[in-house]
Amino acid sequence: MSTKLSTRTDEQVPSIRELDVELLALDLDTCTRCVGTLENIEVAIGMVQRVLGVTGTQVRVRKTLIESDEQARRHCFETSPTVRINGRDIAFETLESRCDSCADLCGCGEGTNCRVWHYGGQEYTEAPVGLVVKAILGEVYGETPHVASEPAAYEDVPENLSRYFAGRSAIKAAAASSCCSPKEQEACCEPATKVSCCGSGEGESCGCQ
Repeated sequence: MSTKLSTRTDEQVPSIRELDVELLALDLDTCTRCVGTLENIEVAIGMVQRVLGVTGTQVRVRKTLIESDEQARRHCFETSPTVRINGRDIAFETLESRCDSCADLCGCGEGTNCRVWHYGGQEYTEAPVGLVVKAILGEVYGETPHVASEPAAYEDVPENLSRYFAGRSAIKAAAASSCCSPKEQEACCEPATKVSCCGSGEGESCGCQ
């Protein structure tokens, strides 16, 4: 008696499914936390490529730069950087600490706080590779943990982020002026009054001098 192995194509090739990995961040050029998190996402995906292949899973990585209060509200954005897989934040708590990179970008004297991550008993300023791998595999195998209760409704943009957006916008507006260098404009007045200070002059003067 002979036994033949099945050669049905539909048993060999799993149906394609998509996994959406989204990084929401304040900056993707100089902020060490945002840039480092993106790099760790790419490393994590590389580590699970074999699993993704045999399970017929395609990963799409999206990078969303949040630059205003309006965008923050639209994306229910609370802290930077945020990593979501299929729309769910891979961290169940929002913890932050001062981020010098973003504080420099917005010229905020009070500073800007960005996300920190707790994983494996340690604290990280970038999304840990292990956490990203665990979150991806959880989605692939349907083992995504569920929180005990629904997350709190998004109320409004945190003051920390609004301050960053205001300062960043003011610096960009000041940089467009021709009266003095962006470096001089950064130090001439407080971020909250930057527009009136650096944009209120007549003719070619911006009001800084």
